[in-house]
Parts: sequence; structure tokens; C-alpha cells
Amino acid sequence: MFEYLIIFFARVVDVTLATIRTLMVVQGRKIHSAVIGFFEVSIYVAALGKVVSNLDDPRNLLAYALGFACGNYIGITIENRIALGNLVVQIVLSSDGNDFELAEKLRNSGFGVTILHGEGKEGSKKVLQVAINRKDLDKLEKIVYNYDGKAFITTSSVNCVSGGYFSTSKKK
Repeated sequence: MFEYLIIFFARVVDVTLATIRTLMVVQGRKIHSAVIGFFEVSIYVAALGKVVSNLDDPRNLLAYALGFACGNYIGITIENRIALGNLVVQIVLSSDGNDFELAEKLRNSGFGVTILHGEGKEGSKKVLQVAINRKDLDKLEKIVYNYDGKAFITTSSVNCVSGGYFSTSKKK
């Protein structure tokens, strides 16, 4: 029984680290991803060795597979909580509301906002574009949806932000 738990927990840790390492690779964090990768592969090889050395026991494979599944879940959960990285958010209001008023609300909350002209199915619209830290997305969405509950918001990940108004620590 103890051997199955070791396999399970080793796989949970290994896959959780793999998820976080993948995020680090995508963001270009070389040192972080290398260090995490070292521990990830060490644990992976140890867990795989336990399973391969005893292939006649299907419970080893079950513990390995369950650990993989749980590791994915936990890795994604951790990644969502630490919310590393940056986003570009585009906001289109549902009505012909005052885009400038929302832009000012966002600016007063510490966000830099650029207003662009867009053409949609229903004609001309203003598009508010904001570069933010991922961890600030909930705050931004709350402000926008309090202003316009039917606003259309899209986000895109970005690797590099330089220049313009981009504060790493929001004051409000």
C-alpha cells in the first residue's frame, strides 16, 4: 500500500511541476524552468522506475495514472492562483455608453487605457485596450461589469511589456 502512495504522490508532484515549468518556458523564464525541470524529471524517473520494475501489479499503473490526473488538476489550480504573466485586455461596451467614462474609472484604479476605433456588426464602436498583470484581471473585470454587465471582454497573453503606462503594483 505504501508503494502505491509513493508512486501516486511522486506523480502528483512531478506533473504539478511540469505544469508550472511549462508556464515558465512560455514566459521565457529560463533559470526558473531549468531548476523546476531538474526536480520534475528526477521525480518522474523515480516514479516510473517503481512502476516499470513491477509491471505485473496493475495497482502501480493505477497509482501512476491517478497521480498524473491529480497533478494536472493541482498544477492548473496553482498556476491560476499565482497568475504570473501579463495580458492585453480588449473591452467593447454593449451599448453606446460613454467609453471615456469607463476609461477614466479604469485609469483612476491604476490601469493604463488606450481607446481605439473599431467597426462591428452594429457599426462603429470604441475598443478599450489595457495591458495588465494577470493577477489584476478579476479587479478589471469587476470594474467593467459594474459599469456594463454585458460588455464584451477578450484577453490575450503577452510576453513582453515595455514603455507606456504599465504599473507592476497598482495603488488602488
